[in-house]
Amino acid sequence: MQNPQKVQQAAAFIQKSLTAPHEAATGIILGTGLGEWAGELKCSQAFDYADIPGFPRSTVPGHAGRLMAAEIGGHKVWLQQGRFHLYEGNSPADVCMGVRTMAALGVSRIIVTNAAGALNPQFDAGGLMLITDHINFTGANPLVGPNHDDWGERFPDMSRAYCPKLGALALDKAAELGIRLERGVYLGLVGPNLETPAETRAFRIWGADAVGMSTVLEVIAARHMGLDVLGISCLTNKNLPDCMQETSLDDVLAMAGASAQKLSRLLDAVVTAL
Repeated sequence: MQNPQKVQQAAAFIQKSLTAPHEAATGIILGTGLGEWAGELKCSQAFDYADIPGFPRSTVPGHAGRLMAAEIGGHKVWLQQGRFHLYEGNSPADVCMGVRTMAALGVSRIIVTNAAGALNPQFDAGGLMLITDHINFTGANPLVGPNHDDWGERFPDMSRAYCPKLGALALDKAAELGIRLERGVYLGLVGPNLETPAETRAFRIWGADAVGMSTVLEVIAARHMGLDVLGISCLTNKNLPDCMQETSLDDVLAMAGASAQKLSRLLDAVVTAL
């Protein structure tokens, strides 16, 4: 379980360092290869993770490692330009440091994005998927350890981990923009190796539609703190167990970049409508 003092110290540092008030109800986490959109936003201030007390470092290409005080459609947001992964050697608490800190800064909802491999044969690489539920296959959980009652209850309900109202809003805005938004279950694992054909086949049998190496722990922490969650995956490749193709990080980054324009238009519309 996270250390509340560590989170409060990070939030206090950010609040003290702000050059202007920034009261935001929405926090956004940008996944692998999706950070360029952040550069197009109106940003009043940005904090390098290295400067925030207690924050881990982003070591993966495509993760800039900054927390931004930004604005979208007239709405102030906190934006995590890069996240923390278990495979980088981070603890579950480290992985959730951004979510916990944004909650301490006052957000009531989190939008999580990621790059994921499509398991559903009906989904195409380059597409987007609304996360309707998830499978935590990481073997880790950020809630292990003493519970901090000020954050949430010991046994938080996860029957609606992803907010139906936010999901419906995303689907409506996607339809208005002419963007195809699939719906499916995301399976999160540790990585960093990609999946074998046998694993891919098993995950599909379990009901997973996409697979990646992030998100699930952040969502658990967010729900523990009572935050509403919207999740969207950029589908960077197709994982078909009977005809698997080699995939590299460069491939993932390239396809995530190709999907970023659609995702940025959708996020602009969703946040503006909140």
